[in-house]
Amino acid sequence: MKVLVLGSGAREHALVRSLAADPDVTELHAAPGNAGIAADATVHRLDLGDTAAAVALAKALGVDLVVVGPEQPLVIGVADRLRDAGITTFGPSQQAAALEGSKAFAKDVMAAAGVPTAMAHVCENLDEVDAALDQFGAPYVVKDDGLAAGKGVVVTDDRTDAREHAAACLAKDGGRVVIEEYLDGPEVSLFVISDGEHVVPLQPAQDFKRVSDGDLGPNTGGMGAYSPLPWAPEGLVDDVVARVVQPTVDELRRRGTPFVGVVYAGLAITSRGLRVIEFNARFGDPETQVVLARLQTPISRLLQAAATGGLGTLEPLRWHDGAAVVVVVAAENYPGTPVTGTAIRGLDEAAAVDGAYVLHAGTALDAVGDVVSSGGRVLSVVGLGSDLAEARERAYGAVDAIDLPGSHHRSDIALAAELGEIRLP
Repeated sequence: MKVLVLGSGAREHALVRSLAADPDVTELHAAPGNAGIAADATVHRLDLGDTAAAVALAKALGVDLVVVGPEQPLVIGVADRLRDAGITTFGPSQQAAALEGSKAFAKDVMAAAGVPTAMAHVCENLDEVDAALDQFGAPYVVKDDGLAAGKGVVVTDDRTDAREHAAACLAKDGGRVVIEEYLDGPEVSLFVISDGEHVVPLQPAQDFKRVSDGDLGPNTGGMGAYSPLPWAPEGLVDDVVARVVQPTVDELRRRGTPFVGVVYAGLAITSRGLRVIEFNARFGDPETQVVLARLQTPISRLLQAAATGGLGTLEPLRWHDGAAVVVVVAAENYPGTPVTGTAIRGLDEAAAVDGAYVLHAGTALDAVGDVVSSGGRVLSVVGLGSDLAEARERAYGAVDAIDLPGSHHRSDIALAAELGEIRLP
C-alpha cells in the first residue's frame, strides 16, 4: 500500500512512524513534513491550504490512501477534493469537519443527538457575552467559535480577561464566541475511528494544555500527554462510545454528512457525570504520540477500513502492555511568537535513551543540513515503560539530552497519575 500523510507536526510524525513500521505499507510519503519526518518518509513541498495541489500530488504519486493530519485542510475541504478525484482518503468532509470548525455547530449536533455537554450560549455581540458571563459566573469559559490552533479557549476567574477574549473573538470576520459553564473533574481525550456508520475506539489519554507546571499559564496546543489512565472509571470507553460518539456519528449521517475519520472527544468526568468539552475532527496532538505508541495492530488496516466503510468487519485492536508518556519541548517565548532558527543538539543522544524516541514538530533543516527550530512546539519526546513511572523516567531522560537554547517544557507530565493523586469527583 502506498500512503501519503498530509501535515508537518509531531502528530504526523507519529502517524508516519507507525506507518513506516507497518508491513502492509510499501511506500510512504508526507507533505510538507519536517526534518524528522524526512528520515522516515519521502517528503514533498506542499501548501496545506492548496487543496488542488494536494490532489495533484496524490495523483502524481499514485497513492492508495491519503491520511489528513491537521484540522485546517479538513475544514477547507481537502478530503472532499481528494475523494472527488477518486482517491481513498482518511479524513472527514468539509461539512462533517464543522464538528471542529464551529463550536456552535458541534453544540447543535450534540443537542440533537442527546450528547451530555456543558450548557452554553453562542454570542454574536458583547451584550450577549455579558449576559452569558453573568449567568454562568466564574470560572469563566470563553471559546472562539472557529479554529484557533488549540489556543482559542480562555478559562479564567477574571471577568475582564474573559470579556476581552470574547471581544477579540467577535472582532474576527464573522466572529462568534461560545460562553460555557465550567466543568469540574479530570479531563480525558478519546479518539474514535469512524467509517460514517461504525466506530472503533482507541485507548484514552490525558493531555496538558497549560504551558507551565501545575496547570498554570496560558493555554497551548498541548505540552504533553500519557496513556493509559490508571484512574479512569471502569467502562469509560464503552460509555463514551455509547453516549457520545456513536450518537454523534449517527446524527451526522442522518444529516447527510457522514463522518469518515477520527472523532476526537475531549471529555470531563464531572460530579454530575460524563460531559463533552469539545470535539475535534482529527487526531489530537500530543495525545496521538502516546496512543499510537501503544497500538499493536498495523495502523494502515485501521485507517483503510475507515476510509472504505469496512470498520464493521475489522478484527479487534491489539495493544501493547505498559505505558507511554510524551513531553513537548517548546521554543523560547511559546505560546507567544516563538524564537525560531535555533540549532537543536543532542537528538542522537536522546534517541539512544532506552525506551525513548523523538518526534519532530516545528523543525527544519538549515542551509548546511543541521536541524533547527521552525515553530512553537519543536519536539515531542516519547518514553515507553512497564508503567507510568518508568515511561516518565525515560521520556525525561531523553528530554535532558536535548540542547535547544531558550526552550522550555513541563516537568510534571503524568506525575499526578503516577503518584495516584488524581481523584474522581
